[in-house]
Amino acid sequence: MSTKAERTTKYIIETVAPIFNKYGYVGTSMSHLTEATGLTKGAIYGNFENKEALALSAFEYNRAKLLEKFDALLGIEGTAAGKLESLINFFKQYDVFTMSMGGCPILNIGVDAQFNNPLLAAACKETIYELEGKIALVLENGVKAGEIKIPVPPLQFAKQLYTMLQGGVAMATMTRDRKYLVNTAAYLNHLFQKEIKT
Repeated sequence: MSTKAERTTKYIIETVAPIFNKYGYVGTSMSHLTEATGLTKGAIYGNFENKEALALSAFEYNRAKLLEKFDALLGIEGTAAGKLESLINFFKQYDVFTMSMGGCPILNIGVDAQFNNPLLAAACKETIYELEGKIALVLENGVKAGEIKIPVPPLQFAKQLYTMLQGGVAMATMTRDRKYLVNTAAYLNHLFQKEIKT
């Protein structure tokens, strides 16, 4: 059973994670945090060393949600192509999935932290590499099983695939037009059907 302090820490992280993601590290004010949590500044920082530690914990919380979803999509029964199609189709609704997080944590935090929070920027970069690695493993297994063929090594292909998906996320976010997500997924599904599946 968790202690009161552990429950408070968990509550703070879950409550402020979408705020940091939406407003960024610099843009998130103490009034944002106290208003959302209903706690005083002292109560919040009684659980965290400083704002940077809290922002990192908030990103880690959103990151865990994203990794869990990727694992579920890429861990389904079936072929490598089926797993990748599952991931691609998920991105048609990616904006809906990340809404409760305050938007895409990779895009929001990755851009926001680039020049003002090296720890957050590094955590985001590591998450990107981890996501790409998960995709590459599925690709590698699919090639070995003879289910798919790709013109480049699996990790290189995974990086390009994720770049296209994340590009759709960026464009949909900036224009507030989800057709970027839907059209990117449709194109990638077409590519898989015509050129990747054996």
